[in-house]
Amino acid sequence: MATQIPKPYYVAFIDEAGDPGLKNVRPIDPVGATEWLCLGAVLITAKREPEVANWVREILSKSGSSRTDLHYRHLSAAQKRIALEEMAELPLRGFVLASNKKNMRRHRNERAERAGAQQWFYNYCLRLLLERVTDFCYQHAIKDRAKDRFLKILYSERSVHSYPQTAAYHELLKMQAKAGALVLPKRRIMWEVLDWRLAQPVSHIDSPGAQLADLVTSAFYQAVDTLPPTKWNNEFAKLLEPIMAKENGSCMDYGLALQPVPTWKAKLNNNQRQIFEFYGYKFWP
Repeated sequence: MATQIPKPYYVAFIDEAGDPGLKNVRPIDPVGATEWLCLGAVLITAKREPEVANWVREILSKSGSSRTDLHYRHLSAAQKRIALEEMAELPLRGFVLASNKKNMRRHRNERAERAGAQQWFYNYCLRLLLERVTDFCYQHAIKDRAKDRFLKILYSERSVHSYPQTAAYHELLKMQAKAGALVLPKRRIMWEVLDWRLAQPVSHIDSPGAQLADLVTSAFYQAVDTLPPTKWNNEFAKLLEPIMAKENGSCMDYGLALQPVPTWKAKLNNNQRQIFEFYGYKFWP
């Protein structure tokens, strides 16, 4: 007999900027996939989910946008500034996993490909993001001495992704964790707060929460991507500092996580380093 789907206590809206392509990667290749893949999440308590639509309407109104949906790329610089300042006052937490793909150029995970996993790199980056999101939920529940607090995950839908494949990958990770065979043991997805029946894709235009996740993810993408057509600017990502999740008082490798590690492997230019340094990262010569 199937168990009843638990009622969520937390809700995470997840979006992405850039693409997961690895065959050709800019700027190594003049024509190719984006240098960065950024995955971002906005985390709220489930009791606040009915308020999110009003939050978005208020942001649109105060920023002077005439649109009915909130989309970072449709905002002027002045509107972005207002929107992110407003968002920084909301009762939520932000997370971003920023993967610089230069070191992954033409890398293949043949084992995953043999198993039919064609989006293994996206799944891997999502795993790193969820390790931090679920840890935040887990630690929050411990602080409140509460049990059975589950996280609902709503992905801003992309036609290029197979979300059932993502769920299958995370079930595999769960089994590996139980068997003690999990690779990258520093962090893990906190399965104590997850039930994959609470994960589903949603339309960006129909989900105000996904629109907030777009603001966070895109602001950080603009702060790290220095190649055209992106107009590099890290001002807007800095405005989100009040809501970015912290571990032991620092956003480094938690609210904002850089891949690859250690930091020198990313071979970032001076402009790209700035946003990471603002959030606590150190880069050594």
